Amino acid sequence: MAAPTVRPIPADMHSLTPHLVCDGAAAAIDFYRAAFGAVEAGRLPTPDGKLMHAMVRIGDSALMLVDAFPQMGALDPKALKGSPVTLHLYVTDVDATMAQAERAGATITMPPQDMFWGDRYGQLTDPFGHRWSVATHVQDLTPEQMQANLAALPPSPDCGH
Repeated sequence: MAAPTVRPIPADMHSLTPHLVCDGAAAAIDFYRAAFGAVEAGRLPTPDGKLMHAMVRIGDSALMLVDAFPQMGALDPKALKGSPVTLHLYVTDVDATMAQAERAGATITMPPQDMFWGDRYGQLTDPFGHRWSVATHVQDLTPEQMQANLAALPPSPDCGH
């Protein structure tokens, strides 16, 4: 008998999957459930209850989480005084999703607005220090149309435009 073929990328996964370090991964799962409708796929707790691995699904994507373990070099954004990483989430209704996330404890850092590239887009920070951009695609544009829309914006010293 031939050995069964193992898929190098599991059937329910994408090639790239974010893996977040959280100070309180179990609470983060609760937040992602309330804010984004996450569905828990599993968790592996240590004997003292910290999570050494957990996974949720948001939409069609997986998000892995782990508790902060400073002794192992696993530091969360709060310990690092911020994060340069932004997670991008496409949803069917950005306004409703961001309002739901705010009710769940997120801080809105940029309210949703129509953007020159064709998305209605906003940004938030979750209670664990992770930055998120949330968008609904509302218009298909060519690169030329996006460039023209960008050029028509008033000058902004914040973005070099």
